[in-house]
Amino acid sequence: MASELKFNEEKAGDITKISLSGEVDIYTSQNLKEKLYDVIDSTRSDLYIDCRKLDYIDSMGLGILIGALKKSKQNNNNIYLSGLKENIKKLFLITGLDKLFILEE
Repeated sequence: MASELKFNEEKAGDITKISLSGEVDIYTSQNLKEKLYDVIDSTRSDLYIDCRKLDYIDSMGLGILIGALKKSKQNNNNIYLSGLKENIKKLFLITGLDKLFILEE
């Protein structure tokens, strides 16, 4: 059974907020990549990603977030990740990605 990922984009002034819920894995990662890259190309501002309802992310999903960060940095923007569950936050700490992304509680 394929996992499900929900992606919700919300704009408030020059701030773009994205809410993720479900799982980012081999089945959902391409969809996430397309949507994230579209948002980055169209907004040209910092991106705030709410991960409170994100249950799982695999290495492919982490790779997509890294690619999105590189794309954002080309425009001198950052990606903020908030509400990471402990299992996901641990991945960011182990891989050192906590030093690249701005993690918020």
